[in-house]
Amino acid sequence: MANRVAKTTFVSETEYLAGEKIAETKHEYIDGEVFAMAGASASHNRISLNVATLFNVHLDGKPCQPYMSDMKIKVCTKYFYPDVLVDCSGLADDSHVTEKPTLIVEVLSKSTRRMDETTKRIAYTQIDSLLEYVLIEQDFVDIEIIRRRTGWQSERFYLGDSLTFESIALTLTVEDIYARVNNPELVEWRQLQAEANSESKLINP
Repeated sequence: MANRVAKTTFVSETEYLAGEKIAETKHEYIDGEVFAMAGASASHNRISLNVATLFNVHLDGKPCQPYMSDMKIKVCTKYFYPDVLVDCSGLADDSHVTEKPTLIVEVLSKSTRRMDETTKRIAYTQIDSLLEYVLIEQDFVDIEIIRRRTGWQSERFYLGDSLTFESIALTLTVEDIYARVNNPELVEWRQLQAEANSESKLINP
């Protein structure tokens, strides 16, 4: 999720939804409070696009469909813009909101981590249709998945790991998700992998 700035004036849901249709900046809504969303970093965008693209290819021709950050999720009196979501309910072409996501992905930063790990986690796990919630760090390599099947217990994945999005039957590597991201951990990992490959070719030409 991109950075957020609070506006403290109480706003009704009707006012919020009407305003979002014409607003130049997206806003999230939590029980009457409106939060403007600022822009996200290049790493944030790369991770979100990687995930959405991989989901889109995998789900081509299937009932479930991925959406990026322009699709809102409604949970009671809250509206959020997750970075990526998958919906299997057959949304109409003119839909701007879903109440039935199957899978939600948020990309974390220092400024959004607290919201994504607390308020959003609590809200999302109240959604009857949701099977998985995924949190991806952008500044270092760490992917957390919590699943309804396991009672929302945390599973974490790091470089060298593969992970399965059970709700859509898709297995990816951590490196797939962080493609083109160049934080220090990833740069070092790629250098070590390149060196290991070079040594392997020397031993097994």
